[in-house]
Amino acid sequence: MVSAKTIVVNPQGMHMRPAQLFVNTMAKYKSDVTIIFGDKTINAKSIMHLMAACIKQGSEIEIQCSGEQEAEALKAAVELVESGLGE
Repeated sequence: MVSAKTIVVNPQGMHMRPAQLFVNTMAKYKSDVTIIFGDKTINAKSIMHLMAACIKQGSEIEIQCSGEQEAEALKAAVELVESGLGE
């Protein structure tokens, strides 16, 4: 398992479009992807779980990846969050 902490920079946080982009990107990897946000553990390949977490701009999250492509998945996830999730 690999993990990294990052800050959500998207002004609207993890709302519908950014969450969908994140889920679609993570679906390409043969890894389990989890986001730790506060006391919540979120399946980062589930749009419903991401949206229900109410992750806002400025929130610190920890992304954990485990499986075949864990390093590649983590790198892509962190880059996506730090780039503003497509917005």
